[in-house]
Amino acid sequence: MKNAHLVLIALLLFTMSGCSVITGIFKAGAVVGIIAVVVVILLLIWIISLFRGKS
Repeated sequence: MKNAHLVLIALLLFTMSGCSVITGIFKAGAVVGIIAVVVVILLLIWIISLFRGKS
């Protein structure tokens, strides 16, 4: 019975650390996504300003 408790605790620890890793990956993905959106918006503004300057 004691071994069953150790296995259960070990399983719990492994799954909890896995969740924190996945959380970190999603947070990093959200930050990269926000930066990508800002870069695309800035590129669009720059391209539009190029066309307006030639008119």
